[in-house]
Amino acid sequence: MTTSRAAPGRPRDDQVDRRVADAAVALYGENGWASFSIEAVARRAGVGKASVYLRWRNKEELLVEALTLRLGRVSDVDTGTVRGDLVRLVGQLLGLYTGEGGPAALRLGLEALGIPRLVECYEELAQAQIQAARAVVRRGIARGELPGDTSVTFLLDALCGGAMNHALTVPLSLRPVLPEAAAEYAERFVDFVLASVLADNA
Repeated sequence: MTTSRAAPGRPRDDQVDRRVADAAVALYGENGWASFSIEAVARRAGVGKASVYLRWRNKEELLVEALTLRLGRVSDVDTGTVRGDLVRLVGQLLGLYTGEGGPAALRLGLEALGIPRLVECYEELAQAQIQAARAVVRRGIARGELPGDTSVTFLLDALCGGAMNHALTVPLSLRPVLPEAAAEYAERFVDFVLASVLADNA
């Protein structure tokens, strides 16, 4: 969803756009919507307020585009096995919640419902997760790796909820190493979830 407008006769500066988008996502993640403003973003990005207004008409437009550009979308990846697919899915979720835009992604889930433009952005993120999980489960059932009655809803709740909870509850002292530890955590977590799913149908 790209809604920004270029000023007539002036080419866009991609470097400025990136700085502003990074600043917008960082500030939103740190302080939330109530403290979010064009002025604060301009100061954080080290650009003039007028430069921001030339690109975005208001703070809603700015934040929606920044989140769209900077928050990764969860996508379906077919690795050939349901375990591999789920590991990749959890890895993407951990990347979303523990990466540079992680605080903004977590905050978006809490605040989006009260802000119409942000709700659209949040729903796009959520739908991407749902579609990816559905595709993984359908393939797993077709391959005979998952029981035919496996619930996409419960599986998605376990995976998304687990990844989000992990990002929220890891001690502050360990958060700098979260991205590096994500791959190992994803494998161990998926093995735990799959063991529960398969045990219920043994």
